[in-house]
Amino acid sequence: MKQEDYISIGKIAGVYGLKGEVILQHALGDTAFDGLKKIFIKDTGGNFLPWFVEGARTKSETEAYLKLEEIQTPEAAKPLLRKEVWFVGADFKRYASKTAPISLLGYTVKDGRQVLGIIQEIIEQPHQVLCRLTVRGKEVLIPLHEESLKKVDHQYKNITVKLPDGLLEVYLGG
Repeated sequence: MKQEDYISIGKIAGVYGLKGEVILQHALGDTAFDGLKKIFIKDTGGNFLPWFVEGARTKSETEAYLKLEEIQTPEAAKPLLRKEVWFVGADFKRYASKTAPISLLGYTVKDGRQVLGIIQEIIEQPHQVLCRLTVRGKEVLIPLHEESLKKVDHQYKNITVKLPDGLLEVYLGG
């Protein structure tokens, strides 16, 4: 599979209990991981390696406990700490809550009627969400908050925003 077939959903934030469970810190929102079969973690060469899931349970809206095959002790789980966790696209669609900002990946952003681009990354900050997209060959960060977000159309995967005056010019130099 290609890099774009994988979506980063979070990281291994801790080890829990005596049987080697790990705590997955994720951006998927309020979701249950029923039926989750595998996650992916990159090796040092940048290859996505599957880790098979024996069990998963929700801890909170942003965390879950995962029991991975072949991890039986806290010591065996420690090398996974702070590793980024990836899902294949189908699992991402299945488990991402529709209300979680990360579910907007792949949506088209429009400023009024002008199409700006497709969301390539979601960056969550305390008071706003930033969407990374490419506009005219340049990386642009678009804030999504009360004032800028006008409409989200889940059926057609479109987001309509009203950008602050001059924001695009900062990125595009125009």
